[in-house]
Amino acid sequence: MTDYDALITAAKQARENAHAPFSNFRVGAALRAKSGRIFTGCNVENATLGLTCCAERVAIFKAVSEGERGFDAMAVVADTDTLTPPCGACRQILWEFCGDVEIVLSNLTGKSETVRLSTIFPRAFDASFL
Repeated sequence: MTDYDALITAAKQARENAHAPFSNFRVGAALRAKSGRIFTGCNVENATLGLTCCAERVAIFKAVSEGERGFDAMAVVADTDTLTPPCGACRQILWEFCGDVEIVLSNLTGKSETVRLSTIFPRAFDASFL
């Protein structure tokens, strides 16, 4: 069992709750706080698609809304052959709330890869520019 097995399992379970009637693209995410707590999220679509909320942001917002601060890893699970990274909006939110965390990309067949956020989101914009 790896350090990220619990995160991957939690993300897979969260994916089952996805509401994706338009794209049928179901994603689950699990965010680990430095306290050890794990917060999950799934994508939630609506008819406008533009107001859809991705699994990664749901997990982060749940954690923050419950008073948690400080995170060290996130797992993202989708049913794709090519591992699915967070979208641009999610990368921005991840950077602002989690910093340069490790992101575990995984699929339902057990394929996974771990990357640092800075690798997939170079030269991020944050409050230091304001």
